[in-house]
Amino acid sequence: MRGVSAQSQTTVIDRLEAAIGSDAEPAAVGSDLFAVATLLDSEPGLRRAVTDASTPAEARASMVRGLLHGKVPDVTVDISAAAAAERWSAPRDLGDTLEHAGVIAHIVAAERAGQGDELEDELFRFGRVVAGDARLREVISDRTAPTAAKQSLVRSLLDGQACAPTVRLAEQAVVGRHRSFDAALEYFTKVAADRRERFVATVRSAAPLSEPAKSRLADALQRQYGRQVHVNTVVDPELLGGLRVEIGDEVIDGTVASKLDEARRRLTG
Repeated sequence: MRGVSAQSQTTVIDRLEAAIGSDAEPAAVGSDLFAVATLLDSEPGLRRAVTDASTPAEARASMVRGLLHGKVPDVTVDISAAAAAERWSAPRDLGDTLEHAGVIAHIVAAERAGQGDELEDELFRFGRVVAGDARLREVISDRTAPTAAKQSLVRSLLDGQACAPTVRLAEQAVVGRHRSFDAALEYFTKVAADRRERFVATVRSAAPLSEPAKSRLADALQRQYGRQVHVNTVVDPELLGGLRVEIGDEVIDGTVASKLDEARRRLTG
């Protein structure tokens, strides 16, 4: 998000942080904000009306208050109305920001329960499970299937296997607000990492890495990048040996397969 929308998003997140820093239950606020974002997605006319810069900010906020009053708790009404009073580069940016705020609220819930690391690990692992099962991926990615049915499927798969914030974010990932289910989980994981001021590294290796090896690698990456690094691992036997580390757009490829490919290119000119 850029320009005026980025500034508005910062204001909304500050409002959220103040709310959940008092007596508001972050998980409940997060789920309510997801519901408001879904409402805006389903009503294009409403979305345009509450983001119309030609309408006074207080009028836009009052419109949202009237719409949500009695349907969600006051804290969610206040955050949503404050968001409507801001200026947005595009109508969709309002819904995106409310979802972003909801994601942060669930991350806060995980942090308060001492489940911050689990949240990041579980989102990554569930994404790998879905990516590795063609039928499951097809069902979850089917935009014609009822969202409630896909969310029920996600809950059944994660029941007893993941913390509550992970389940709720996975449910939100099937709503279809992002390019794909994988993209949604990746985005949620990045939000969690950014909040905790650390990078996320995806490390691919031919064989599973031991916990001490993961720890040493994380320490080495932290020294290199000057920030804590959370390491997610993927086993790929085709790499033959070595490691491939992906951090954002940067790739460090020290795999045997990569070195063999480079040798072949040199031999063939």
